[in-house]
Amino acid sequence: MRVIDQDGSQLGVFSRQEALKLAEERDLDLVEISPDAKPPVAKIIDWGKFNYQKTKQNQKTKRNNKLVELKEMRFGLKISEHDMNVKLNKVKKFLDSSNKVKITVIYRGRELAHKDIGFTLADKMIAILGDTIIIDQQPQFAGKQLNFVIRSNNNAKTKDA
Repeated sequence: MRVIDQDGSQLGVFSRQEALKLAEERDLDLVEISPDAKPPVAKIIDWGKFNYQKTKQNQKTKRNNKLVELKEMRFGLKISEHDMNVKLNKVKKFLDSSNKVKITVIYRGRELAHKDIGFTLADKMIAILGDTIIIDQQPQFAGKQLNFVIRSNNNAKTKDA
């Protein structure tokens, strides 16, 4: 197996016993890095220190990653212009926080006979939000509601700024 020292320099190709003996002399561990390579690659390192650094790095990357949440905003089919604008302002705040937003248009009773009104309302909302959004899921009718998912268009923000 090919053996690499803890500072990254290659020591050469050794048998397994020789590599273990070399690691033991340095009071370190022999860790197989790439078993599929020909010859297999092993590294002489302090396993405890290596594992600790790896754990700390994973914690740091997890801390820096923000989970994208899916927020939902529900609209009735007979919503007034002002109420719709208030709700769309809230949707814009969700989008500015890098969240996806699921917009749901609810149908009640006899409104189900006029599915086209919901699609018109969805198109109107998309037009109001304009180029600041990307539609992840096109408006589709399911049960008694019309759903679509949008997310922020980050390119539009950089153009405005």
